[in-house]
Amino acid sequence: MIWVIIFFSLVGGLFSLIGGALLLLKRRLSHTTMLTLISFAAGVLLSVSFADLLPESLELFEEKGLDTSQLFLWPLLAIVGFFFFERSFVWFHHHHGPHEDQPAPIIPMVWMGDTLHNFVDGIVITASFLISIPLGITTSLAVAAHEIPQEFADFSLYLSKGVAKRKVLLLNILSSLATTVAAIFTFLFRESLDIIQPQLLAFTAGMFMYIACSDLIPELHHEYKKSSVWLQTVSFFLGLFLTAGLRILLE
Repeated sequence: MIWVIIFFSLVGGLFSLIGGALLLLKRRLSHTTMLTLISFAAGVLLSVSFADLLPESLELFEEKGLDTSQLFLWPLLAIVGFFFFERSFVWFHHHHGPHEDQPAPIIPMVWMGDTLHNFVDGIVITASFLISIPLGITTSLAVAAHEIPQEFADFSLYLSKGVAKRKVLLLNILSSLATTVAAIFTFLFRESLDIIQPQLLAFTAGMFMYIACSDLIPELHHEYKKSSVWLQTVSFFLGLFLTAGLRILLE
């Protein structure tokens, strides 16, 4: 099990670097390509949240004899928490591109925020695999999907601040490895995790919902070209149905 978790934590953490690496090679990807990836990621996150994480959390609540009416407090806590952190400039989801007027210290702050974010992703991946392998795989897919547009934005920000390309790649590799470190750490202490597993899954669902509805989907509403809108819509539903189909196939 541990090797499966390590592999998919690397997929969730490092796979997203592919998008950033393309940006380093091409320097700038088309706006249409970016929005297509963002819409796909939004579909994946919502599908995993509502079709996988919340049902699994509900089942665990019932198995452990917990009050199921308390389940939805955990997604709410995640949404409120992420809102607070983002408004406080502690947690960074730069899906809206680099901001030229931000001061130089924004670079280490962004890196620290991304590393913390990736660490949480590692906990989420392991917690999902401890429930079932299909849930772990779809959760890893969701992590990778939402990291791709974030890495585009982070790479763009670093480059706009004059950070050398090699250093940009190194910073993002180190940050992404936090996912695997957290996944291994969580597996080693899995017995302690068992107590809060239902709440953690529900919290993760709220986290994915927030990212999809607060960071990703609003970005799509800035595009009004008919051809682009249709492409984004198809990509969004592809993310929804691909994730659902993958879960059915794995089971």
